[in-house]
Amino acid sequence: MAHWLYKSEPFKWSWDMQVKAGAKGTHWDGVRNHLAKQQMLAMKIGDTGFFYHSNEGKEIVGIVEVIKEAYPDPSDPTGKFVMVDLKAVKPLKTPVSLATVKADPRFQEMALIKYSRLSVQPVTDEEWELLCAMGGV
Repeated sequence: MAHWLYKSEPFKWSWDMQVKAGAKGTHWDGVRNHLAKQQMLAMKIGDTGFFYHSNEGKEIVGIVEVIKEAYPDPSDPTGKFVMVDLKAVKPLKTPVSLATVKADPRFQEMALIKYSRLSVQPVTDEEWELLCAMGGV
């Protein structure tokens, strides 16, 4: 199983909105970066990810799960990009801020730090374990 990080601006799509989508989840669309597209094509049902509030809050707030693998994103007129479906699994007991991640040398190679503009990112097993522990889950 792989792990990912999904960035969303809370005023567009927040953790609370993701939770309200329930078990049926919702599609993760609008990704227009080719590297992020490749990440989405690699996702498998059951993969887990962190839900990250970008711009406002700048923190990891919850855990989501892939419930449908990559399929064409109908909002893309070029037909080049894809989306996946995600459902909320659980919130972090303690959100983990970007400042906290940046201050910890164990995360110096994390995509969140190195590729800060990328909206969908891989998370290593080690990063996953550390961040889950920091978040109290």
